[in-house]
Amino acid sequence: MSTPAPAFAYAFAREQGVVLLGVGDRARVGLREDADPAALLEARRSLGLELDVEMLPRAAFDRRLSELYADAAMAGGAGELELPGDLDALAGEIPATADLLDARDDAPVIRLINGLIAEAARIGASDVHIEPFESALVVRMRVDGVMREALRLPGRIAPLLVSRVKVMARLDIAEKRLPQDGRIGVAMGHKALDVRVSTLPARGGERVVMRILDKDQNALSLDGLGMQPAVREALGRALRMPNGIVLVTGPTGAGKTTTLYAALASLNDGRRNILTVEDPVEYAIDGVGQTQVNARVGMSFAAGLRAILRQDPDVVMVGEVRDPETAQIAVQASLTGHLVLSTVHTNDAPGAVTRLRDMGIEPFLLASSLRLVLAQRLLRRLCAACRQPAPVDAAAAALLGGAAAGATLYHATGCTRCSHTGYAGRLGIHEALEVDERMRQLIGAGADEDALAAAAFGGGGRLGDAARAAVLRGETTLEEAMRVTRQDLQDHGGV
Repeated sequence: MSTPAPAFAYAFAREQGVVLLGVGDRARVGLREDADPAALLEARRSLGLELDVEMLPRAAFDRRLSELYADAAMAGGAGELELPGDLDALAGEIPATADLLDARDDAPVIRLINGLIAEAARIGASDVHIEPFESALVVRMRVDGVMREALRLPGRIAPLLVSRVKVMARLDIAEKRLPQDGRIGVAMGHKALDVRVSTLPARGGERVVMRILDKDQNALSLDGLGMQPAVREALGRALRMPNGIVLVTGPTGAGKTTTLYAALASLNDGRRNILTVEDPVEYAIDGVGQTQVNARVGMSFAAGLRAILRQDPDVVMVGEVRDPETAQIAVQASLTGHLVLSTVHTNDAPGAVTRLRDMGIEPFLLASSLRLVLAQRLLRRLCAACRQPAPVDAAAAALLGGAAAGATLYHATGCTRCSHTGYAGRLGIHEALEVDERMRQLIGAGADEDALAAAAFGGGGRLGDAARAAVLRGETTLEEAMRVTRQDLQDHGGV
């Protein structure tokens, strides 16, 4: 029995709780568990076939509804592009939160933009890039941290698509010389999405990046991040401290913000006053006071942090320590009884100590305030449906050291389930530098990164060790581990 394009109108499927799952001699339909069975009469009349009915829990029904109609939106969006006359008139027709799957206006460009966002959400893309060049307009999506081309269109379409996105994000469509930032609130069935929009003038026209944020992920917990037990326990101990600084470090896209939100969720028990200053506020958390950085009006991280410290907080989260002033205020806040959570861009955990010292923090203050530095990366996870065993060659044996003996490694092949990439989803690897008494003495004495690393990770536990372990467990490939943590594997491996 094949799975067809949706046969029912989206509004009917959503309101009546009926979706078409497959068609053969009979039609297989899914009925939401709380739906009125009378809707099946209309479904049977519309299809002209006998029905096989499958009862679906609400969550399963919503997921199936989104998948079916997102596919339809993408398939119908890019086929018949044409230039309509007036885009300005569309501004008043876009509600604050539109349902992408219930687009009654079938203008081709609207369907294309909606289809791109819906497809990105369906395949788990974090960003959609609209990139105009002289010869073509290229649409690429970042999936599991890697860019892939999704669409290539004639270059003349670029101004139209960019203007449409700017209308949806409430940006100035007449301003093409300056960067702009905005947001689009949308829904796919019962799934709420927040789309962050950034435009940038470039040689071929305005480039647009849309970051897709799934609001359902704000229920993420620390236990759901896949940390190894030792790292999870170290982070838990630091979060139970009444004061001090907990830092998460790594490059852009390493999942630092996700870890901080999960930490906030674990602390959000109603007995603490939790305040944040972020750029931007990515997920709304009930019970947490969240403040947005706004440089245009002088609301910097330092200004926001200084202000929220007058709001009697117990826990403070600063999106990023990026300047000496913010670092100084964060340290003083931790020394006056606050638990401060933040991020910093360094390659590993010991590097965060050096970075804060370079920002002017005295070593003795850093030793007194710092509780934990957590460094992390994200590796693409092998698709379990198509991974294949691979022989351990000389290069792999050198990188894996003695652990390669008797190990079974896997390589990526690709199938329909993983869009022929060989990977599906990502997993985190971490290293935790916990500040105990010995580490406190080293930091206070101004020890360099090598001395800190030797004291903290003499028995293992570095990012390279975590990447190696993930390879040996068959969760990822050696090539992926090398791509993300090449330096760590070479510095701390068998080569």
